[in-house]
Amino acid sequence: MCEIYLKADPIQYELRTRSIRIHGVVTSVRLENLCWDILARIARKDDMTTNQLISQLYGEVIQQQGKIGNFCAFLRVSCMRYLSSVALQQDKESLLLGRRDAHSGTLTDQPKARRKAGQADAVVLQMVPKRASADGAHNL
Repeated sequence: MCEIYLKADPIQYELRTRSIRIHGVVTSVRLENLCWDILARIARKDDMTTNQLISQLYGEVIQQQGKIGNFCAFLRVSCMRYLSSVALQQDKESLLLGRRDAHSGTLTDQPKARRKAGQADAVVLQMVPKRASADGAHNL
């Protein structure tokens, strides 16, 4: 298992400092290259620049908490939470659609729980957590 981590490109965990303007004030943010890459990915998904995303995150955390002790740590945790949510979504899709072969990407035989007629949908729906919508109703 350690091989996965030991074979990581050392450039990914090198620190890089960027100057960022947050609410009109220029500040330095020092993160690992991999964190910068993940933040850029999140920003692209939300049609923003990385700097815009960071400024928005800062504004939101200050609005909710009033202050933040270690903003760089907050950004790192935000990256991990994003990757966790992506992995969770992939797990849910795997349960709903069947599993994909890791090498070919083609669908393989569905999990045993899904093979049993009449139980499959109920089993899968019980595993998917509900989300509250803006009007307070719970949606899948």
